[in-house]
Amino acid sequence: MILDPIITSLLETDMYKFSMGQAIYHQFPDYKTTWSFKCRNNDVQFSKEMVQEIKDQINHFCQLRFKEEELQYLDTIKWIKGSYIDFLRLWHARYEDFEISDNAECGLSIETKGTWLNTSMYEIPTLAIVNEVYFRMQYAYNDLIESFKEKLDEKYNMIHSGKWYAGVFSEFGLRRRLSAEAQELVVEKFSHLKDTKHSSSKFIGTSNVYLARKFDVMPVGTMAHEWIMCVGQGNHKHNPAYSNWYALDAWVKEYGILNGIALTDTITTDCFLKDFQLTYATLFSGVRHDSGDPYEWGEKIIEHYKELGIDPTTKTLLFSDSLDFERADKLFRHFNGKAKVAFGIGTYLSNDTKVEALNIVMKTTACNGQDVAKISDVQGKGMCKNPDYLEYINKCIDWRMNHQKISDWS
Repeated sequence: MILDPIITSLLETDMYKFSMGQAIYHQFPDYKTTWSFKCRNNDVQFSKEMVQEIKDQINHFCQLRFKEEELQYLDTIKWIKGSYIDFLRLWHARYEDFEISDNAECGLSIETKGTWLNTSMYEIPTLAIVNEVYFRMQYAYNDLIESFKEKLDEKYNMIHSGKWYAGVFSEFGLRRRLSAEAQELVVEKFSHLKDTKHSSSKFIGTSNVYLARKFDVMPVGTMAHEWIMCVGQGNHKHNPAYSNWYALDAWVKEYGILNGIALTDTITTDCFLKDFQLTYATLFSGVRHDSGDPYEWGEKIIEHYKELGIDPTTKTLLFSDSLDFERADKLFRHFNGKAKVAFGIGTYLSNDTKVEALNIVMKTTACNGQDVAKISDVQGKGMCKNPDYLEYINKCIDWRMNHQKISDWS
């Protein structure tokens, strides 16, 4: 490797990978998935040297094992079970599951294939590696980190002084961070705002489990789109328009009332609400927004709770789509008093410099040999490799939305 190791601990992933991982281990251990990398920036080009460094860094990641003290930390999280800890004690990534080449328009192609238990755990470290390799090898990194620190100080001062108010917020920036150094600077700085004695806004944690442990803040994360896609669409007997029902049902089997923030937009929020009826709306503590107009979404969710006879002020609206503190401030002022409001803030905190951040993703594109799709609430955030399957799932959703009564499946 040209660079120092980027991923140095298997805890350096997002919390929801462990949330989903435990449920996968107990309920879907035989599922197999394919994941595909995509760079949404039109003007980004990865050099052959970058691709080789990415290969070397991922190979290093595959040599890591969980340390006993790391597993002891995970064991303190009340919803993590001993059987899953024992599995992680034996787990490691397989470099053989990766296919990495320069055969892509952006110069970088990454695909992973294998058991869902394995491939799910590859996504976040891979994206963190790609980001850091790109920015360290494309730019003068010292200049970038200095501009990053300046912007970070400005944000902290605006929040600390109360000029911006972000209510309860977490840092969600691991997958698109400038570097490990940059993300650590963020969590270390905002960890001083763990209570409202120092600021009217409260920093509660980070999605990065390694940094949560290091700075004694909460590891934050529940489920991602892959959960709904694979549970709902990976079984060939399932109607994909009911993906959310299958996913919510499996989640409740695993966690009951614990660990309960539901993601709404995998096959559109309107379709999600068909299945988010009284039982699930009661059991889950809230929902997460990740695409579409956040104000329209929030009002729609609040009205849905009211129609079910649930007091929306007892439920959490977690916003996590392309947020900065200014947007968070406006959203909080709009929804304060209508529901509990929380924010997961990513790239704006972990990769805000004088150059544009990468907009890269790795998404599940197949499960058990069958195509899967993320539809989303806005164009540009969906992902599916097969246009025929995309047409099929949209027809299923349209039929359900136009013909099926809620009572048929509630």
